[in-house]
Amino acid sequence: MFEKLKSGIGAVVDKISKTDLAGEELDKLLQELKITFAENDVAYPVAERICEAIKEKAGDIQVSRLVDRRKPTMTIIREALLDMLKDSGDASFFRVIESRKQAHEPAVVVFVGINGTGKTTTIAKVAQLLQKHGYTVVIACADTFRTGSIEQLEEHARRVGVKTIKHTYGADAAAVAFDSINHARANGINVVLIDTAGRMQTKRNLLEEMKKIVRVSSPDFVMLVVDSLTGNDALEQGKSFSQSVRIDGITLTKLDADAKGGSAISLAAEIGKPVVFAGTGQAYEDLISFDPNTIVDKIVG
Repeated sequence: MFEKLKSGIGAVVDKISKTDLAGEELDKLLQELKITFAENDVAYPVAERICEAIKEKAGDIQVSRLVDRRKPTMTIIREALLDMLKDSGDASFFRVIESRKQAHEPAVVVFVGINGTGKTTTIAKVAQLLQKHGYTVVIACADTFRTGSIEQLEEHARRVGVKTIKHTYGADAAAVAFDSINHARANGINVVLIDTAGRMQTKRNLLEEMKKIVRVSSPDFVMLVVDSLTGNDALEQGKSFSQSVRIDGITLTKLDADAKGGSAISLAAEIGKPVVFAGTGQAYEDLISFDPNTIVDKIVG
């Protein structure tokens, strides 16, 4: 995980530790660091912010030729990354769930994202995680557009022991969400997880349907699911969805296979929403809280 980004940063920091940190020489190294970040899917504005932090604190790094400057440089990079990821993790998600439980109302979570990101599997993983925390769950099969989506979600739900609410293909997806919330309310179920049809910004009808689902269900949490391996496309998807509906948090799938890691940093920094969960495998248990300290440790050591 993040091997390329980690080695790229390390190589530039080695050069910084052996160079007089002033003038053109420092600018050249910072430009090289920006390129390293960009090559590992970190958005350029985010890379610039990190490099500006290094430049501002260059005087703190260049303390003595006899002192290893690698450590203070890494500390600055670490602090800059932590600042961008500071609100990430699952705490905000579980606060919402528990708050609704205390109010004796079901918490409504809508999942959005394009097809192929692992959204359906993520819903099942979240359902399993919620049950481990003692919450009851129902899943709304509100993707009535993609053939096979209902059966796929039903099978995932069966495996994790959760009931589903469904209509037929072509039915009003918002009605499925509405019925699922009423079912949860009538049966004292804590959480409603609502699937939606994967769509791109070019599919206007699906985009309007997604907005309608959000309008009708009044979700307590809207979770954007993106594939970390898509790199800069993940950021573009995030920006696109956030322009259409409110996004409260992000789940990054396939993070275990991501050698670069920049998309995680870019999403949190550019969209300004926490990365809540990370998918780290195919099993239902392979969903972890996106802990900033753990992630940054993997990037800078």
